Amino acid sequence: MTEKALQARSEGKCELCGATDNLGVYAIPPASDGSADQSVLICSTCRNQIEHPEMVDANHWRCLNDSMWSQVPAVQVMAWRMLSRLRGEGWPQDLLDMMYLDDETRTWAEAESAGEADKIIHRDCNGAVLEAGDTVTLTKDLDVKGSSITAKRGTAVRNIRLVQDNAEQIEGRVDGQQIVILTKFVKK
Repeated sequence: MTEKALQARSEGKCELCGATDNLGVYAIPPASDGSADQSVLICSTCRNQIEHPEMVDANHWRCLNDSMWSQVPAVQVMAWRMLSRLRGEGWPQDLLDMMYLDDETRTWAEAESAGEADKIIHRDCNGAVLEAGDTVTLTKDLDVKGSSITAKRGTAVRNIRLVQDNAEQIEGRVDGQQIVILTKFVKK
């Protein structure tokens, strides 16, 4: 029943990117009742990237430039959530600044499950996801504050640790000294 209502509402297209293949109902967490009003019809590409944040291709989501203007609150919520997740890319922040949500819809959009909203993803200068224990290479000579050491470009930093509250910082050893390194200066 819900799928038929969503097919009619979306005219058989993904409500986020407009694709017509592999469509399915996505009940918007955290407390969707499964009704058409609290669900969207999306393609498998959008679903995979929503459910697996580490697989997000920011360029795929440029489609939100159109879908964010939908009159359907459920589509607005998903557009707002994805733009918020991608705001570090630059262009999503511009779209968020233009987007208008009424108070009820904004409250719903902000009610994303705590685990999803709080998950910090560390990415290197090329956008690759960094994991604890990875080996990275410095892409720039870095002066180490509080030391006379200069970490040279091309230096491998093994067994990195992720700074849990800051997606732009990792920790690693260079010349035997534990340092904090900005992710924009490393590549996997």
